[in-house]
Amino acid sequence: MAQAPVAIEHQFVTLGIDQEVFGVPVESVLEILDMRPIFRVPEAPHYLVGLIDLRGRSIPVLDLRAKLGLPAVPATETTRILVLDVEVAGRTLVLGLVADRVFEVLALGADDIEPPPDIGVRWRSDYIRGVGHRDGRFVIIFDLSRLFSTEDVVAIAYAPQSAQAVA
Repeated sequence: MAQAPVAIEHQFVTLGIDQEVFGVPVESVLEILDMRPIFRVPEAPHYLVGLIDLRGRSIPVLDLRAKLGLPAVPATETTRILVLDVEVAGRTLVLGLVADRVFEVLALGADDIEPPPDIGVRWRSDYIRGVGHRDGRFVIIFDLSRLFSTEDVVAIAYAPQSAQAVA
């Protein structure tokens, strides 16, 4: 008796920024933290919020809103920091990513994910791995290695370790 082909399923942690829903591969997520004090890094790029201490380890934290060109908003009780393991330019980095909220782990089959839309003009879509859809809702799936470009890695790697606390 032949077995039916097994549909490949991918799992994503879904997070919200403004009214949009994004997904990051579940295997990249190390932890999901409540918002906490962040230590500013002098002369850092605008999207690098600063550093957090995670069990004695300094973790750079990036503001996803700033990275996507969206306006800043104050942290709320639903703001979270996703600690991610990201491979960029041949280096594995542990980074924090500030999101307005985290929803769930969502499983999507290969048939549920489409390539980034072609809108007929150039736009910065290289960090979008695809667009998932299920039950009438869309999830923009990030390609984390492209979301954090080589220049980001250089900026983070050479950010001074001295800092001042912010709430």
